[in-house]
Amino acid sequence: EVLQNHVLEAKVFHTEYGTGVAILTGAHRFSLTTNIDDLKLRRMPEVPGLQKPPSCWAVLSQDRVTIVLLAVGQDLYLLDNTSCSVVVSELRWPVMGSRAVCSPPHSLAGPSTVPCCPMGCFPSSSTCWQVLPSAVPREGMYSKDIWPHPPLTCFYFPPVFAEASQEIFKIASMAPGALLLEAQKEYEKESQKADEYLREIKDQKLLPEAVSQCIEAAGYEHEPDTQKSLLRAASFGKCFIDKFPPESFVRMCQDLRVLNAIRDYQIGIPLTFTQYKRLTIEVLLDRLVLRRLYPLAIRICEYLRLSEIQGVSRILAHWACYKVQQKDKSDEEVAHAINQKLGDTPGISYSEIAARAYDCGRTELAIKLLEYEPRSGEQVPLLLKMKRSKLALSKAIESGDTDLVYTVVLHLKNELNRGTFFMTLQNQPVALSLYRQFCKHQERETLKDLYNQDDNHQELGNFHVHSSYS
Repeated sequence: EVLQNHVLEAKVFHTEYGTGVAILTGAHRFSLTTNIDDLKLRRMPEVPGLQKPPSCWAVLSQDRVTIVLLAVGQDLYLLDNTSCSVVVSELRWPVMGSRAVCSPPHSLAGPSTVPCCPMGCFPSSSTCWQVLPSAVPREGMYSKDIWPHPPLTCFYFPPVFAEASQEIFKIASMAPGALLLEAQKEYEKESQKADEYLREIKDQKLLPEAVSQCIEAAGYEHEPDTQKSLLRAASFGKCFIDKFPPESFVRMCQDLRVLNAIRDYQIGIPLTFTQYKRLTIEVLLDRLVLRRLYPLAIRICEYLRLSEIQGVSRILAHWACYKVQQKDKSDEEVAHAINQKLGDTPGISYSEIAARAYDCGRTELAIKLLEYEPRSGEQVPLLLKMKRSKLALSKAIESGDTDLVYTVVLHLKNELNRGTFFMTLQNQPVALSLYRQFCKHQERETLKDLYNQDDNHQELGNFHVHSSYS
């Protein structure tokens, strides 16, 4: 079938068996395998009346069951091993065509309100999917479409609206936050109405609530102008409150700067405020690193003043491990670039980066990177693994760590034939001396061979005298 009709589209997915691949052929049939290392192709049931490719589709897997979810026109179909069933039918969105959205597995701590997030922004632990229209009536929310260009594989609309936003923006609202927002706008116009609104809030002793409401609502707005307007109102209200704690205001400003940065169309992670908080900044940074958005991740770490080991160091280490995979650069260029960027940043392990280079088949680059590793205890084991035992011995001797020297010497003894081993030690007096001490206590006969090889008759005579006494 593939030879005749070709493959229109393919998707890679992950299951407990391994990496899977699903294909859509020109005959509009689906086939999939759940493990490419053990290839067993399974043809999915036919979708009745499917004459053109679906507007979007996704593969979902849980509990050893793999299904295909696809949207055709206004209908949503689910294909399993044996049948094709309609999940949602005759939905009428206020837009042309279908915008059913298939989201990959995600899970949050919340029980029944599990939002699906695009781009795999949440750790996968259970499979869920949601069907969402591309445009839905949203009371008190901005109305323009965020993604106007169909078809899209995955996008998200917040299904729950913040109570603070509803209170402030609903028509003719008399909520404290709504009155404070109006007061601030009138103040900017230099209108006396600002004082009237403020008095109304003050008389009811609701000014702290009004400020908190504006701060909270700002977090749930996606438009920066609306966010700024609400935060200006909160800042305005704080001026009339004695000892209002600033932490919530400052924290919201920080959170919104991070959110607006990742929501930028060039980044494309449109998290809601709730998702961002549940996700945690550490996991968000991991997602940015996985997408190789290293500069943005570093700027976020610096802006939030995260500890170097938690933030910048960890990200730079990921960057360096990616850098060693670039085959178009010479070993010298890559090693120099990594050292220039990393320097002696706390928490950076050059040996881990060197190990990645070695795994990528770049042994010489790994050796160059180990030159920047200040800890000999990290250098030597990797050099031994790379079968650079003589260099490992030199590094161990330089370190002055006797145990490390013994480790390398015993490794050399097992790796080399007896003659080559003795010749190697001849060139390293410190190692030879330590090995003699070892042999005196552990291998007396080997000590005799060492004296013979050196033509050291004095010590050889002493050896025989000592043996006679023993």
